[in-house]
Amino acid sequence: MAVIGVYSVKGGVGKTTLAVDMAWRSAVRSGHSTLLWDLDPQGGSGWLLGLPDRDGQRAASVFQREGRPHDLITETRYPGLSVLQSDESLRSLSLKLARIGKRKRLAKMASLLAAEYPRIIIDCPPVLNEISEQVFAAADLLIVPLPPSPLSARALPMIREEILANHPRHPPILPVLSMYDARRKLHREVHTGFAAGWPVIPMSSSIEQTAVRRAPLGTFAAWTEVNERLQRLWDAIEAKLAMRAAISA
Repeated sequence: MAVIGVYSVKGGVGKTTLAVDMAWRSAVRSGHSTLLWDLDPQGGSGWLLGLPDRDGQRAASVFQREGRPHDLITETRYPGLSVLQSDESLRSLSLKLARIGKRKRLAKMASLLAAEYPRIIIDCPPVLNEISEQVFAAADLLIVPLPPSPLSARALPMIREEILANHPRHPPILPVLSMYDARRKLHREVHTGFAAGWPVIPMSSSIEQTAVRRAPLGTFAAWTEVNERLQRLWDAIEAKLAMRAAISA
């Protein structure tokens, strides 16, 4: 069982697209029964997979003592991939969790769901709050997409410091350079500078098409370089999880 959080401190860096893509590769390419858990109130994960927005405001109810997450899980058209969709109720979830005072409620729910879903991928809200704290406590690996900007050199240490302040035994953090354009000098400088060695997801019209087609990139652009990059990223994630499991065994 592994919980993978996809997190960013700001929107617009491809966080949800990456979460959807990794979940699809987990289910379809690796054959894991996978749950994509959308905790971002914008609800982009289910939408990108072609699901209609869910009526009502029930997503936050799974954190209650009598919460029944299985009632809210939807199967997708992709074998092995299910989604626990977001809705507007998540906008006040951070306050509710702080009021409850259960710092590991999400980790407990993930453990219960792991019997059916050995891979749980969480699309986190792009903020530092009680929800992200719960994700940090539950995750076995945290993927952090960051754009090729000098501001990213500040953002990653801030994320690490915030996590370390409350989670001394925090999950491994895997930064990913997203929206990279090799034609831009600044992007090249970032790539060879503080982001040297990071996985790179190039800026691509194919990625933009995921929102148009409402489908993972690998389903319609398998021949592209960006698809190869995304697959290498997923393979690296699988290797990290396998190594972590071997150490824990």
